[in-house]
Amino acid sequence: MKPNKSLLSLLILLLSTSVFAQLPALERVEPSNWWVGMKNPKLQLIVHGNQIAKREVKLNYPGVNLTAVHQAENPNYLFLDLEITPAAAAGKFPIQFTLKGKKTLSYTYELKNRDPKLVKAQGVNTSDFIYLIMPDRFANGDKTNDVIKGMKETSLNRDSMYHRHGGDIQGIINNLDYLQDLGVTALWINPLLTNDQPKTSYHGYANTENYQIDPRYGNNELYKKLVDELHKRGMKMVKDLVHNHFGSQHWTVLDLPSKDWLNQWASFTRTNYREQTHFDPYVAKADKDQMVKGWFDFHMPDPNQKNPFLRNYITQSHIWWVEYAGVDAFRLDTYAYNDLEYMAEWAKAIKAEYPNLNSFGETWVHGVPSQTYFTEGKVVNQSLETGLDGVTDFQALWGINEALNGKFGWTDGVVRLYNTFSYDYQYKDPNKNVVFLDNHDLNRFYSVVNEDFRKYKSGIAWLFTTRGIPQWYYGNEILMTGTTTPDGLVRLDFKGGWPEDQVNKFTPAGRTEKENEAFNYVRKLANYRKNSEALKTGKMMQFIPQDGIYVWFRYNEQQTLMMVMNGEEKEQTLKTARFAERTSGYSKALNIASDELLNDISEIKIPAKTTLILELKK
Repeated sequence: MKPNKSLLSLLILLLSTSVFAQLPALERVEPSNWWVGMKNPKLQLIVHGNQIAKREVKLNYPGVNLTAVHQAENPNYLFLDLEITPAAAAGKFPIQFTLKGKKTLSYTYELKNRDPKLVKAQGVNTSDFIYLIMPDRFANGDKTNDVIKGMKETSLNRDSMYHRHGGDIQGIINNLDYLQDLGVTALWINPLLTNDQPKTSYHGYANTENYQIDPRYGNNELYKKLVDELHKRGMKMVKDLVHNHFGSQHWTVLDLPSKDWLNQWASFTRTNYREQTHFDPYVAKADKDQMVKGWFDFHMPDPNQKNPFLRNYITQSHIWWVEYAGVDAFRLDTYAYNDLEYMAEWAKAIKAEYPNLNSFGETWVHGVPSQTYFTEGKVVNQSLETGLDGVTDFQALWGINEALNGKFGWTDGVVRLYNTFSYDYQYKDPNKNVVFLDNHDLNRFYSVVNEDFRKYKSGIAWLFTTRGIPQWYYGNEILMTGTTTPDGLVRLDFKGGWPEDQVNKFTPAGRTEKENEAFNYVRKLANYRKNSEALKTGKMMQFIPQDGIYVWFRYNEQQTLMMVMNGEEKEQTLKTARFAERTSGYSKALNIASDELLNDISEIKIPAKTTLILELKK
């Protein structure tokens, strides 16, 4: 049954009345600290406390100006505009809230110096190999934080797909050697912010706090330690951001600053999931409104991104995490469901502070034009400049799935992959797109290819040799399987991540022979790619597929690699004369996977459902 939205509003009001009847006079100030020397001198504080709007605000600190005090519909809120001038020095100062006849409230605000030694905002690029981790399901490094008293969900049951399992930040730190050995250069971790929801809080996409790591994962300091440990190893951190929705228990939802803090409807209205409404020249306004303003799910309220106070609140929290922890890049969840004007403003604000930090948005769409529309450059006559560097390249995903499982035809089989990349002219820079074989919302790759090990290796060979930034989902290197029926089946535990596990897949001894073969194959290609400038930054050339064989090259002045994908269920012999544009001057090749030297490349035998990676030799 779909709940009536007016009833939801009443429920929120009742929750607000019951939860905040005991609201402290000064409950919180966010962000709780800031830094001097930021490029943008403006800072907006959100202040929450019982009837705080009735009080007068005073502060006196050299170089800091209180330029405006904004009241909201809800008297429990104030928004304070501060200007942090170049004259401001690091230090602490009181912000006082006075009311005649009442005790003065004081909050000690701190401005910090920016740490010149902190590595941060490096960005990810084609030199990287991103490893995606669902933290609750990867490794449990601290049993003491498995259940936190007072939180709304205290379930802990590894036999349930919907309850929490206990994975945490310490578990990730404990396995950084494993990840580095595999060839990983960057981690993308599903959101780690507090999700104090009554159920199914493990996935992290319904945050209830913006400045706090979920205590079941650790704390802010431990997250910063993880980022520091990555940087010591020459690795990077990608932070997963959710602009599009809050959890229903977010503190600002339980006590709304104003009615327009959320997109409100007469009755519950879910988004229509139609990205075309952003660019359809014939779009109905009602359809576009539902796309942008509709709720993603019952327990995920949709923030009104037209509200300037909400925009500041979200944007500043993202800047805070970069400056505090040293985050290097952002992955943007459900990008297409956002207000694109706000996202363009957000991108400018981020780039102004951190020019090298880049972001890639989740664009789960079909068709290159749909996907391209959301990227930077206005190359397809977009109505605005989004400033989005790249996307999660679902079109390449559909292409590789068809290449591995489809039947060769005019537009099918390996031709789908060829066609997909032929449309790259539509992007300002397609190399900023993130290419992948699966993720936490999709069927696991080994299941997609029906556990055909030939196809599995073929897809991996493509991933590490095509254009873009390769991304990997945890556990695929040990042949984890699962389909999204339900999605918990693709979010199972990495065996060995818990002390009580009977086997440890993090070690060769704990893996089967087939799992070790898979792990070693991924590790070999990932580390080869790490040392190949042609694969990381070289050019790409592809040839029209013939007889189910797709050939592409990656090359620079020093190195040329030839990839040959046989999409057929039979071994084939490829005559290479038609590739002379790239093979001229070369007569031999090294098979990167097998280390076999081919002394004559005029003809090449390709086993069925196999992709060869050949480093050409003279």
